[in-house]
Amino acid sequence: TVYCQGRLTRHDYGRDHHPRCFTVWLAGGGIKRGMTYGTTDDFSYNVVDNPVEVYDLHATILHCLGIDHTKLTYKFQGRHYRLTDVHGHVVKPILA
Repeated sequence: TVYCQGRLTRHDYGRDHHPRCFTVWLAGGGIKRGMTYGTTDDFSYNVVDNPVEVYDLHATILHCLGIDHTKLTYKFQGRHYRLTDVHGHVVKPILA
């Protein structure tokens, strides 16, 4: 796995680490071919249409693997947590 990130400082927030928008390339495993889901403004700063949270991305990937994300839990400090928290939903429009 290759990972690259620009330098971030307190004064230079950077475009390589953006909290509101992200891009993911998914292929195979039940994902529709040749589509774009969601849009941002002209500066790719804010989501304009069809927002997807990281929890939703996780839920969708787990769904494609045949795993029910609501039942996948891990125990931390005596409590069971879900990878998708309580917010995650499968993004059905991107499924083939």
